[in-house]
Amino acid sequence: MRGKDPESGEFFSPSRSQQRREALEVLELARQLSALTPQQVGRLPVPAHLVPHIDETRRITSHVAHKRQLQYLAKQMRREDDETLEAIRDALDANGQAGRIEAALLHRAEAWRERLIADGDAALAEFLVEYPNADRQRLRQLARNAHEEKLKNKPPHAYRELFRELRELFGTTAPDEADEAVADAADGRDDSEG
Repeated sequence: MRGKDPESGEFFSPSRSQQRREALEVLELARQLSALTPQQVGRLPVPAHLVPHIDETRRITSHVAHKRQLQYLAKQMRREDDETLEAIRDALDANGQAGRIEAALLHRAEAWRERLIADGDAALAEFLVEYPNADRQRLRQLARNAHEEKLKNKPPHAYRELFRELRELFGTTAPDEADEAVADAADGRDDSEG
């Protein structure tokens, strides 16, 4: 029995219906996690002790056994605090804060890559004002190689490597800079265009 506070009239614990709704929400979250690839799970804020359970759930293909393992995974996840589960949900949600930040940083890296290839040293000088710890020689070489690849219709190895380098630089930005990137994305503009 739940019990009721005689003074305030409030119940001491959630109703069984509420507990069931919460358990079903965690089961759905477990189902979503088990459908992801190991790389996608690795990018989420999933506690390390849950990852083997997720992998095991993904591995099992028999319908009944998979359902049982999924329920076991959900049981393990219910032991986590609400903040952890909300962080995972937010990271899974494409419209969540984490998804917006990631998308904004990717768009910013794409825009800078195009500027570095098109404008060369002038764009690199602007970029280094904003990111003084960046490797000038490496970025210049990658931009030039990407430009050559484009002219000669070669496979875009340097083009992709330049993007990875920029994404890594933007991924190490301070949180307030990441928030600015999200605000810029919401406004429909980019710092690199001005």
